[in-house]
Amino acid sequence: MTSITDNGDIEFRFYRPGASNVAVSGDFNGWSNNAMTMEQLEDGWWKAVAPLATGEYRFRYFVDGQWYTDFAANGVEQTKMGWNSVLVVREGRDRMQQDHRAAA
Repeated sequence: MTSITDNGDIEFRFYRPGASNVAVSGDFNGWSNNAMTMEQLEDGWWKAVAPLATGEYRFRYFVDGQWYTDFAANGVEQTKMGWNSVLVVREGRDRMQQDHRAAA
């Protein structure tokens, strides 16, 4: 699942108790399976935060060597490699992030 943090960044969350390595891979990081590793939380959830600009992105989770689709994202689309999650970052998010940084 994805959400917007208070400062306008995008938070990725993935539930996989027992996993040892979880990363977010997408067109925003060249589909690297280790560029954005996630932090393990105590309750089985994993978390990563990224400052993404307004736009539409494709991503998947890479967990212990296997790909997973986030069906709770803004959408999914089928490709020859499987199902990609779709993330839409709206324009207001950029404004919120700029306002927050200006106040800091």
